[in-house]
Parts: sequence; structure tokens; C-alpha cells
Amino acid sequence: MTPSAPDPRSLGSLTAVPVAERPELVGAPVLAALEALGLTAEAGVAGIDPAVSDTAATQAEYGLDAGALVNCVIVGGRRDGIERVAALCVPSHLRADVNGAVKRMLDVRKASFLPRDRAVADSGMEFGGISPFGLPPDWPVLVEASVLGTPLVVIGSGIRASKLLLPGALLERIPSARIVDGLGLPAAGAADPA
Repeated sequence: MTPSAPDPRSLGSLTAVPVAERPELVGAPVLAALEALGLTAEAGVAGIDPAVSDTAATQAEYGLDAGALVNCVIVGGRRDGIERVAALCVPSHLRADVNGAVKRMLDVRKASFLPRDRAVADSGMEFGGISPFGLPPDWPVLVEASVLGTPLVVIGSGIRASKLLLPGALLERIPSARIVDGLGLPAAGAADPA
């Protein structure tokens, strides 16, 4: 008897089904984006307890590797009185290089995280569930290059009650995606993986 291959939609104790089978588990803007990209069969969704939606709690509750958890955060900055906003997708064991790579990519003097209420209102998604899929089309989605090589990542679904599981390479299919080497830096106090 040949051993079966690992389930391509399971990670830790999370098991996902195709988004096409459970569209109600995905926020409306995220679902619309996945449908437009033809990814509802490839992307998986797993229901979770909304109380453990934040990264550290999700990692602990479902036994996930920090490198598979990808945070999507919204940042902004101004140049000549015009605000420039972007989403950042960085593995949870790294920190976004907001004052280096992000500042250069947005061409602003200073970049900072958008306040929680603004990030929620402007994205149309719940805090703790913000996804790179379904964001305003004029926002660049800056993706740490290492994410593309991750076989399966866990990211927000637009709501706190679920997570998307999908190959990291699918983030490159987002029309406004820009792949950035060095977007993520080792977190303070983290051991150098090299």
C-alpha cells in the first residue's frame, strides 16, 4: 500500500476546503478578488475561533510554524501632500522594514502603520483578518520575496472567523503585487536563521 501524499490544504491542525465550497467563510472583497483571479478552487479556507485570529494566538492554537503565517498590514505615508497607502505581506517571524524598504517603495519621507480603525474602514475587512486579496486596486501589495517559495501560507480571509491557506506563490497573481527582497527583516531578539 502506497502512503498517501500530505493534504495540500492542511497545515498544523488547520484543515481547509476550497473557497468555492465555503464562500461564506470569506469576506466579500476577498471572495470577489479570488473569483476574479480564478483562485476559488486553489485557495483553501478554514474556519477558526475569532478569539484566536491574531497571529501569535493562531500559531499557538493550531500548531503552526511562524514562517507559514503571513501578516498583511496596511501602511501609509505622504509625499507632496498626497497620501500613499500600501499593504505589506511579511512572514510572522520577520518584521516589515517600514522605515527602509517600504519608505523607498512608496517614495515617502516616513511610513507608518495605519491606525486600526482606518485600516478596517479603508480595506473593508475585519481587523485580524485583513487579506492581500480584495484591497483597493490602487494600493500596491508589497510581498516579501521569501513568501513565494513557501508551499502553504496562512493569511487573512477578510474576516476573523477564518484563514486562507494557499501556496505562497499565488500572492504574485494579485494585480498590484510587487515582490520585494528584504521587505522582512529579522525580528528583534530572533535568532539568525543562517
